[in-house]
Amino acid sequence: MELYQYPWRLVQNKIVRYPGGREIDRFRGIFPGEDDGRPEAWVGSDTRTVNALQKGDPNDGCAECILPDGSRRYLFEAIEACPEQALGEAHRKVHGDKLGFLVKLLDAQRQLGLQCHPTRAYAKEHFQSDYGKEESWYILSKREDSPEPPYVLMGFKEGVTREQFEAAFDAGDIHAMEQCCHKVPVEVGDAFFIGAGLPHAVGCGCFLAEVQEASDITVGAHKLKEGTPEEQARYKERLLGCYRYDGANWEENLRRYRIPPRTVRKGSWGKEELIIGQGQTEYFSFTRLEVREETKLLSTGRPQIAIVVSGKGTLSCGEQEYGLSQADEWFFPYACRELTVKAAQEPVVLLLCNPSGVSYRLEE
Repeated sequence: MELYQYPWRLVQNKIVRYPGGREIDRFRGIFPGEDDGRPEAWVGSDTRTVNALQKGDPNDGCAECILPDGSRRYLFEAIEACPEQALGEAHRKVHGDKLGFLVKLLDAQRQLGLQCHPTRAYAKEHFQSDYGKEESWYILSKREDSPEPPYVLMGFKEGVTREQFEAAFDAGDIHAMEQCCHKVPVEVGDAFFIGAGLPHAVGCGCFLAEVQEASDITVGAHKLKEGTPEEQARYKERLLGCYRYDGANWEENLRRYRIPPRTVRKGSWGKEELIIGQGQTEYFSFTRLEVREETKLLSTGRPQIAIVVSGKGTLSCGEQEYGLSQADEWFFPYACRELTVKAAQEPVVLLLCNPSGVSYRLEE
């Protein structure tokens, strides 16, 4: 079908969650922007928020797209209409008619709660989910008016035991639980891999792109507010059993979880770097493509989601040409024709995000 041979522009959204949202506005050219309690944008998502029904919108979290004929539909509807063309058979053998990964923009006005996420096996047993929630972060910018320099909490400190963490949990001492973790200052361009079970929290002032498994499961660090003693005990065991107690010293913690970029290709046209992928997870990957002149996108054999991080340029597909500007969001169907990106007067930078099944040959 011809509709699937061209890229689909994604409709920008913002999701109601916690304090924040201003930096998403500013990224999109809306000034001064507003902290309106909509701090996340779910980009190209066919995943629903865990509390969608309570919000009164069964499709909360799902992105819409504009098809080449100008019609507007939910992305999952467009995929389900012709999954072979949208996703490809290799992808469908693993994920059925789902994307199998999730891309977000996230703006934390204040520090988010300490948490971790389950492995796939743990999620299947305790949450009846086919997906766990490994995730990754790429720092896009930092708030200049944040109450302290932006940071993330990430990984237990060396020597922290479950018994120590459990004692703080039983006491309801969130601060003591946070003190068990490393507090890591962030810089623009930093990338972090947050594996299943890793304690973490996005600190105040961080605006980042997040690529993760297609799940909205979060295991926090707080007690169940209501419940029988038996329910409280089951909740506590499920929570504490999800965390991974393999702390490390400062240097080892950064070596494990702050990931340096690796070169995929480069030339006079620009460069492409693998940010997260091989070496971290089998469930998703993404690259940073910086184009100074003109280049064709690598064929991945899978659908792809793109975010324009900065700059201006054009995206060409067959006889069609589309403008590229900062904050644009795109979905590239599996059957999409060859794509070419050309920079305007300054480089154009994209994040190219992939589901499982995509690998890159790295330059030495």
